[in-house]
Amino acid sequence: MSAVGGRALRIIVVDDQAAVRDGLAIMLDLLADITVVAAAESGTQALALVEEHRPDAVLLDLHMPGIDGIETTRRLVAEHQDLAIVVLTTFAEDESIISALQAGARGYLTKDTGRVDIARALHAAVSGQSVLDRSVQSALLNATTREAPTRTSAAPPRPLPDGLTSREAEVLDLIAQGLTNPQIADALYLSAHTVKSHINRIFAKTGSRTRNDAIRYAQENLGG
Repeated sequence: MSAVGGRALRIIVVDDQAAVRDGLAIMLDLLADITVVAAAESGTQALALVEEHRPDAVLLDLHMPGIDGIETTRRLVAEHQDLAIVVLTTFAEDESIISALQAGARGYLTKDTGRVDIARALHAAVSGQSVLDRSVQSALLNATTREAPTRTSAAPPRPLPDGLTSREAEVLDLIAQGLTNPQIADALYLSAHTVKSHINRIFAKTGSRTRNDAIRYAQENLGG
């Protein structure tokens, strides 16, 4: 991997989880061709730090409180056209991937990616290349080639109650149909971890403690 203009690649790490953020910063800063110039815990802080340090690239999580990673990417790209954004997140679902790429991200990796591959993706992004890991490529391929799952009913009408997103409503609808987590993952081409995360948020938003509570909520509020 080559440095930028004979120097190490200067990056900022952005993640709201301190353990993840600090771990990434330490791990990447150990590489000879990368220097971590700052670390941010939010999109707002990332915008300020990029303005201050003018890095070559930003390694960015998507799901953060306040300004999320998609909006942060959009603002950074608008204000710093040469800045390379690489997303590093838990979620490898087509909605997040497409939104991030449309916002201007040049790379999309999941958090099980090793530091060498992360470094390669950062260098490639700075060179103007797009880098997607295999799970992300698979999710995009499925999104462009699949037909809608036959078990999935029509999308619930908007606006959705209690702050549910369209994806959460879709997952809730499948729960109401009696599908298990693995079946939901297969139907929507999501990872088991992503399905579990959606269900946790659904339970929190709907005040459900059990799957039966969620099913009753769906029947009463989504017409399921």
